[in-house]
Amino acid sequence: MKKHGILNSHIAKVLADLGHTDTIVIADCGLPIPEGPIKIDLSLSIGTPSFQEVTSLLLQEMAVEKITIASEIKNANERDHSFLKNTFTGPLVDVDHETFKDMTKQAKAVIRTGEATPYANCILQAGVIF
Repeated sequence: MKKHGILNSHIAKVLADLGHTDTIVIADCGLPIPEGPIKIDLSLSIGTPSFQEVTSLLLQEMAVEKITIASEIKNANERDHSFLKNTFTGPLVDVDHETFKDMTKQAKAVIRTGEATPYANCILQAGVIF
């Protein structure tokens, strides 16, 4: 049995299989999930687990070189936008929400949280550890 880090076997496998520039999506419970990427549904109830909880854990476990967000988060969800700006030291790239949803089609996986706050979504792009 795994002792440390993310215990969810589906997430652990996705992280282990990522290569440079591969992406995964952390999604609120309302984001449409396209055909293609693996869907890992963590939602238990509204708000659980939260976008911030899941994102914090992923940033500890994954080499991330860039995060993409929907530009609408800046006005509609200042709390989570500030969280991302203060938690991630790399570039935050913003695109409109429709472009964001289109980008999710290329992700290796979409991790669905219980978050029910507007635009509480991000795309993590894998970096390298060397």
